[in-house]
Amino acid sequence: MTTDPRSLYSLIPSTDRLLNAGEFAGLLADFGHTRVVATLRQMQDDAREHIRQHQSLPDWCADWAGALGCRLASARQSALRPVFNLTGTVLHTNLGRAIQPQEAVEAVSQAMASPVTLEYSLEGAGRGHRDQALAALLCELTGAEDACIVNNNAAAVLLMLAACASGQEVVVSRGELVEIGGAFRIPDVMRQAGCQLREVGTTNRTHLKDYQAAVNDQTALLMKVHTSNYHIEGFTKSVSEQELVTLGDTLGIPVITDLGSGSLVDLSQYGLPAEPMPRQLIAAGVSLVSFSGDKLLGGPQAGIIVGKKALIERLQQHPLKRALRADKMTLAALEATLRLYQHPETLAERLPTLRLLTRSAEDIRAQAERLLAPLQARYGADFLVAVEPCLSQIGSGSLPVDRLPGAALTFTPRDGRGSTLEALANGWRAALVPVIGHISDGRLWLDLRCLEDEAGLMEILLS
Repeated sequence: MTTDPRSLYSLIPSTDRLLNAGEFAGLLADFGHTRVVATLRQMQDDAREHIRQHQSLPDWCADWAGALGCRLASARQSALRPVFNLTGTVLHTNLGRAIQPQEAVEAVSQAMASPVTLEYSLEGAGRGHRDQALAALLCELTGAEDACIVNNNAAAVLLMLAACASGQEVVVSRGELVEIGGAFRIPDVMRQAGCQLREVGTTNRTHLKDYQAAVNDQTALLMKVHTSNYHIEGFTKSVSEQELVTLGDTLGIPVITDLGSGSLVDLSQYGLPAEPMPRQLIAAGVSLVSFSGDKLLGGPQAGIIVGKKALIERLQQHPLKRALRADKMTLAALEATLRLYQHPETLAERLPTLRLLTRSAEDIRAQAERLLAPLQARYGADFLVAVEPCLSQIGSGSLPVDRLPGAALTFTPRDGRGSTLEALANGWRAALVPVIGHISDGRLWLDLRCLEDEAGLMEILLS
C-alpha cells in the first residue's frame, strides 16, 4: 500500500509550533531566534524533498529538536579544528605547520585584547615603525644590520626582487629554480616582481665562472636559493654564498639568498641534521637573507628578511611592503618566539617544534607501549594492533631526505580488506577531535612523535 504523499506533507510541523515547544527553548537561547528559524525552514525543505524522492518522512523527523541541535552544533564548529597530528610529519603544512609556544599564545591574546604600540612611539608620542622592535631582536640573533617582516617567505622573496631588481636581471643557478608547495616557483615570482631571470649552469653543476659570464649592465642581483625541499647527489657542483659574495663585491652587485626554512640555531647540537643559518650567511657577506617564521624557527607564519640596512630601507619604502606586512598578532607571536632564542639553554624544552623534533626513539616507543594494551582490548577483535618502528619527517620542505627514528601504533585488519582500514581512518577523522594518521603497507599507522596529550587521544580512541 502506497502512502499518499499529501498526508506525509501534513506531518511536517509548522515553524511556530516547533518554536513554541518546550524542548526548543534551550536552542533558542544558545543559537538565537534568527539562526534557529533559518535552520528549521531548511529542515522543512529537506523533509519535503525526502518525501518527493522516497514517499516517506526522513528518520530524524521523529525528533526535530534533536536533529536541529545537531545541525546547529555542526554549523557552529570552527573551520580550524584542533586535531591529533599522528601523520609522522612534524611541520605539516596542511595541519598548520609549527605549534606555537605558550609564550606566543599569551602574547597574541594580549595583542588582540587591547591597544598596543604597533606603530606608535612612546618616546616621541608619534608614529613609529611596526618592524622596529623585532628588527633589533632579529639583528641580535643573526648579526644583521636591519630586518624586515612580511606575511610569509614567498612574500619576502617577491619584495626583495621587486625592490632591488625590477626591470633588471637576476642571475640564478638552474639547479636552484625550485618549486615548493602550491606551485610556487622562483621563475614565476621573478616575473611578478618585474625581473628577468638569467639562468646559469646546469641542473647538477654550476660554477663561479657561470655567474661571472652572465653578468652585464642589466644585472641587479646574484641570487642563491636553498634547495630545502629536494636533494641532488652524485656528480654535482654548486657555488657557496661566500664565493658568490666575493664575486659580487668585485662587480658591485648584491647577493641575496632565499633560505626557505632557515633555522636560528645549529640543529646538529641537538642530534638533528645541520641546516644553514641566517647568521652564517650574514657573516659571509650576503646582502639580504629571507626565511620562514613557521618552519624550523617554530613561530607563526611570517617572512623574515635580514641584511644590510640600506637595502632593508629600500624594502620598507616599497609600495608592496604595505600589502605584504604582518599584522599585530603575527608580530606579537613572532617576538615571543624569538625571545625564547635568547635563552638557548631552555629552547628545546619551551619551543614545541624543537621539542618534538628532538624526542628520542626510546621515549616514543615507551609511550607506544603504554598505549598498546587498552587499544588491543578495544580494537583487537577486528585489528592486529602492534608497536612498530618508523621514520618521521620534519616536513614543510625542511631536510627532505633526513628521517627521525621513532615508533608508531599500527592497525592491521584481520579480514585483510582495505575498506576496513578506510572505515577506521574515516571514523577517527570524524571524531570530536579528529585523529589523523596514514595508511601504508596494508596498515593504519599512528606515528606518536607529535603526541603530547596521551589522555586526550585515548579518550577519543576508546570511546
